[in-house]
Formats: sequence, C-alpha cells, structure tokens
Amino acid sequence: MMKIPFNKIPISGNELNNIRLAMESGYLQGGGAFMKVCEEKILAATSAKAALLTTSCTSAQDISAILCDIKPGDEVIIPSYTFVSTVNSFALRGAKPVFCDVKPETLNIDESKIEELITPRTKAISPVHYAGVGCEMDAICEIARKNNLRVIEDAAQGFMAYYKNRHLGTIGDLGSLSFHSTKNVIAGECGALLVNDPELIERANIVREKGTNRIQFVQGKIDKYTWVDYGSSYIPSEIISAFLAAQLEIAKDLTDKRVEAWNYYYAQLKDLDANGKFALAKVPEYCRHNAHIFFLDAFTPERKSALEKHLKERGISAMSHYAPLHSCPMAKKLGCSDVSLPVAERMAATMLRLPIFSAITRQEQDYVCEALRDFFDKQ
Repeated sequence: MMKIPFNKIPISGNELNNIRLAMESGYLQGGGAFMKVCEEKILAATSAKAALLTTSCTSAQDISAILCDIKPGDEVIIPSYTFVSTVNSFALRGAKPVFCDVKPETLNIDESKIEELITPRTKAISPVHYAGVGCEMDAICEIARKNNLRVIEDAAQGFMAYYKNRHLGTIGDLGSLSFHSTKNVIAGECGALLVNDPELIERANIVREKGTNRIQFVQGKIDKYTWVDYGSSYIPSEIISAFLAAQLEIAKDLTDKRVEAWNYYYAQLKDLDANGKFALAKVPEYCRHNAHIFFLDAFTPERKSALEKHLKERGISAMSHYAPLHSCPMAKKLGCSDVSLPVAERMAATMLRLPIFSAITRQEQDYVCEALRDFFDKQ
C-alpha cells in the first residue's frame, strides 16, 4: 500500500546557503538584503504598485484594515467560507463582519449577493480567492466603485495566479499573499502586502514599521524617525527572507508542476464528474489558477465521510477544509451568526481536497484515482 501525504513542502536546494549568507552578514533583523530581493521578485511577478514583505498574510490583512481606517461600527463584507484571518483583521478594529455566501463551483464569494448586504455602515469588501482561482473581480470592483467602498483582496492562496491576466491581489486597493508552509511557495510563516493605490504606499510603510517613519529616515529624507501612526512589528527576519528568496527563484517551476498535476487529476476524473459521482471544481476560462487545491464535492456529508475513510484506509490523506465562519462561536459573540448561507454550509460538509503538491508523481495520482474509482464502483 502506498502512503500519499496531503502536502509535501518543496525545497529548492538554495535555502540553507541563503540562510548561511544571512548569518554571515551579521544582519538578522528585518529590512535586510534578502527582504529587498524578495520584494523585487514579488513585484516582478505581480506588477503591483508596491510589495511589502510581512510576517504573515494575516499581518498584511491587519495593515490593510489600518490603511482603510476600519473603525468600530464599520461593516466589512467577506465570504463565510474562508480562514479566520480574513475576518480577524477587521474584527480586531471593532468592525462587524457581514458574511456572504459562496459559489459551489469555486467556493469564491458570490458576487451576485454582495450588493444586497451593503448598508450605510459598509466600509469595504474583502473577497477571498479560494484555491488560487480569481473571484469575479470586475463585478466586485464595480460594486465597490458605485458604493464608494474599498476592496481588500485576500489572495493568501493566490501567488502566481491571475484573473484576466492581472495577478490576484493587484486588482483591488490592497491585496495580501501568504507564504505559509501550506502554500505553493513557502517560508514557514511569511506574507506580503500588495499596495495598488499609490496614495497608500507611504502610510503602508509606516504602519509596517511599528507606526514610525523609519523608511523616510533610511532614505535620507529626515534626520531622525519617530512614532507618527498606528502600527506594529510586521517585518519578517532576514532568516525568513533568505529562505523565501530561494523559493521565489523556483516559483514558476513549482506552479507549473502543480498545474500539470491538477490537470492530470481533472483528465482522469472528469468522467466520474460527468456521471454524477461527484462534482469537480470549475475554473473560469479567464482565470489562470495556481493549482493550490484540487477539490471535489461529494454531494452529501455521509458520502464525503465514507470517501474520506476509504482513502485513509488506502494510505491517502484527503481533507475537508473550513467551518463556515458564521457558524463559529465567535460569530455568535459578535452578533453576526444569524444568517443562512446554504452553499457555504453544504460545501463545508461535502467538499474533500485531494493530495496535491509540486513533487507528486503520476504513479501517486493514479493510485488516488484508482482508489476513487474503487469507492464508486461499490456504490
């Protein structure tokens, strides 16, 4: 019996050498040479107006909330089917999350349901690009424009993925990326803030630098720096940046291999989709995804649980994902749980993710597909 993990972290081979160079430089705090290299590579990949490396994607979301002046009493529209970091950044500043349902084909926010959620208190929309598949950003940005709202993209899963040839995270006012160990390109714990509104760049640097104007001091624009705004310690150490710099060197190769694996799964399983055994994710033709996740909808919680057990018995690690945020205890505490979001609720109970990583072999994928066929042959 084969043993197939859900994920396997990629290593370029240059990580240790970069870390050694960082240590030998004697400069281990944030803001060093490797951080500059990472930001330049992220800018080149995304074409954002500015890219600021952060300690995590959560940190990038936190900075975004500050830059958009989210305050107590404000409302922010977000999909319920997402990781808690998306909502925490706004809730920590006193805003009320307004949860929106998602679409079953992508698990992205259902843009057709956003406008009905807007009130005079709405301050921003934060779409989440699930699995590296772009939300319908043209429609979302048009809704935001008509209602004078900020758009804060949670592109945690979206590095090296595009919507109509625009990198995810660069379409709204602000975007956040993750380089967590569960992502395609990793640094353990790390993220980046993409700033697309030029008027926010200077303040973004201040917020990231603990609320000080240190960057202006480093650039020689002032003779000393001081506390001028809200902020916190959002800059990663040079060790983390050194690791990430090595990963960014192979980002395209990692993405290409994952996409090839995603396409192989799809080709092998599309007949089961067509025959109604399950439903595969449907990627719009104008979205170039990064194959971060390969999921299927088993239609019922009972079938999903049975399938998950069947795969586990064959050494295959398959996983469900988020609990809808509106169903969580904290949502009740914040007074935002009294909503019915049927798609998010159902998909949380019926969706299953298959193993996918850049080094997965066709033999491993064939083993997964054979196990799936064996399960449905017995149904």
